[in-house]
Amino acid sequence: MIQAYSLFEGSFSVDASKKFVPFDPKVDDPKSRPGSLFVHVHPFLIESSNGLILCDAGLGFRTENDELLIHHNIRKLGYEPEDVKYVLMSHLHKDHTGGLVDFKNGVGRIAFPEAEYVIQRGEWENAYASDSPSYRTEVFDVIQRSGNLNLVEGDGMVNYEIRYELNGGHTEFHQAFHIETGGEHFFFGGDVLPEPEELFKNFIAKYDFDGRASRDKRKEYWKQGAPEGWIYLFYHGKSLAMGKPKLKEDGSYMLVDPNEE
Repeated sequence: MIQAYSLFEGSFSVDASKKFVPFDPKVDDPKSRPGSLFVHVHPFLIESSNGLILCDAGLGFRTENDELLIHHNIRKLGYEPEDVKYVLMSHLHKDHTGGLVDFKNGVGRIAFPEAEYVIQRGEWENAYASDSPSYRTEVFDVIQRSGNLNLVEGDGMVNYEIRYELNGGHTEFHQAFHIETGGEHFFFGGDVLPEPEELFKNFIAKYDFDGRASRDKRKEYWKQGAPEGWIYLFYHGKSLAMGKPKLKEDGSYMLVDPNEE
């Protein structure tokens, strides 16, 4: 059994307002939401020998019982939020940071009090300086006061299982993570590699800071990771949340669900 889990938060449409509106493909008509992107949202939880690892933190939505949705999903797996030791942030757009802080009765408290929050310094500074609706600085204010913030620069290691890589592309200081634990190599590419289909398309996204850089990085990640058997984690994946390469008869690779091999 692969020791990684999607903390699936739902399917959404997103238009120029940057609002995430729930979208049920079985009921809702995409044509009723012109100019929208349609995405799933999958934060990921990984079991490691150094404790639980969270890759990005979802939208910050709450359950009917006023519980933070990401907390609810973690508890469904038999864990507590306090069990999370590392929160790895690819970047700071609001659909990735909403679950970093638990806002209740007007008070914001850090959602993972025992965790180290790993964020690129340039991303942190740009997010504070930006007036874009993609960022929620009230979340960052709570993190800054918490003492849990670890601002990193460039490429490096958090511990012997976790490496971070500044890859730009989606935002100027976007980062990816390599997590090698339990005999597996998990790769979290954030929004440089948000969906599995983008590995097989020559795709340049208009919403990226540098779409060509993202495209080129995806090619690199597939060229290196496919023969090495990486498990790819897709934050916005609709067809597949996690994918592991499988060699085909013609010598090329396809992606399969690692839990169904």
